[in-house]
Amino acid sequence: MSDRSSSDLAVIESQLKGKTLQIYWYLLKDPSSKVGVREVQRSLDLSSPSVAAHHLDKLLSLGLVKKTLRGEYFLSQEVKVGLLRFFTRMGRFLVPRYLFYSLWLSTMLAIYVIMYQPTGSVHNIAALLFGVIANLILWLETVRLWREKPF
Repeated sequence: MSDRSSSDLAVIESQLKGKTLQIYWYLLKDPSSKVGVREVQRSLDLSSPSVAAHHLDKLLSLGLVKKTLRGEYFLSQEVKVGLLRFFTRMGRFLVPRYLFYSLWLSTMLAIYVIMYQPTGSVHNIAALLFGVIANLILWLETVRLWREKPF
């Protein structure tokens, strides 16, 4: 992210919603590609090319995309505002950050169960209870974020 002021980020966050966010997310999936209006319209099943053009122009005015002389748009800046703060890039995929914590904690719980067979002691039950509850919370948050993605 470049040197944007907090007021610039607030404006971007207020404008980056709905179809505009959906198109921005589409561009984030492959930041090095250039896309045309019709490609965006078809890929996101928008009602018309003018809808795609309107939202691409909105992204252009926010300084998040640039336009070539041939009329193709490409990502010029990646910002982490709103829902995007909770996602990170893994190649072409944007995944919830909580996914890493969920996987790590699940692995640690599995290792604990394998290495320290459940004995029924108070300490063992407490460790299992805390591990299961923490896993449940993290996985629920991960799934909740995944469902909130634009598409």
